[in-house]
Amino acid sequence: MRITIYTRNDCVQCHATKRAMESRGLAFEMVNVDHVPEAADELRAMGFRQLPVVVAGETRWSGFRPDMINRLHSAPNMASA
Repeated sequence: MRITIYTRNDCVQCHATKRAMESRGLAFEMVNVDHVPEAADELRAMGFRQLPVVVAGETRWSGFRPDMINRLHSAPNMASA
């Protein structure tokens, strides 16, 4: 499953999410909405109003959510080896 973190420059919750994912060995890609403004439009169309937004398959959330990151970490085949 692919994990994408939508972030922006100088976003404290975005940096915390990235660090938490890295510390749990989760592989992810980042999309900076400051550099890809159409991504921000897509997120707003999905109903998100704050960053970061994490998309992991059908699972999606916004904000720094250690509980959700832990769920991803404990899911089979999610941690990168």
